[in-house]
Amino acid sequence: MATEKTKKTTGPPINEVDEQVKKQLEELSSKLELHKDQLILLQQTFVAFDVDKKGYIDIEMIGQILDMLGHQLTSDELQAIVREIDEDGNGELSFEEFAHLSARFLVEEEEDTEAILKELKDAFRMYDKEGLGFISTDLLREILKELDEKMTKEDLDQMIEEIDIDGSGTVDWDEFKAMMIG
Repeated sequence: MATEKTKKTTGPPINEVDEQVKKQLEELSSKLELHKDQLILLQQTFVAFDVDKKGYIDIEMIGQILDMLGHQLTSDELQAIVREIDEDGNGELSFEEFAHLSARFLVEEEEDTEAILKELKDAFRMYDKEGLGFISTDLLREILKELDEKMTKEDLDQMIEEIDIDGSGTVDWDEFKAMMIG
């Protein structure tokens, strides 16, 4: 006589969990002022580093993640940040705590990028003395030569060719920005 195996389920069905997760992400996105895509990326990162699948990441792992993102912190700096973010004081960060921590660094990077773009725009305006919205490739050649006196005429020609995408003999703001930030 064959016995029928029944699956024992715990918790709500998957589609209800997905809706709960979506709602939590939307609330967190609004609370942290992050785009939903950024939050999803953070969640994927969190899951990837939560190797034991316990729903928490320990402090050492947080240090490694920040280090990989280019934020080298001393042990004391890391401890201070974790103490501030670690709401329950257990020395491990939940996803929400991890998202709070990450949001700090994402906002700093956005502010840095905005500042750099403003400086570049100001520099472009300085060279675009007549306010035409472009500078000549001859002027750009002079600027590049000033920045690196070792550049050969061939190097400059090649750079100008790559920068002046539309071949107009001028470089507009978008071409200038692309050249400067890569």
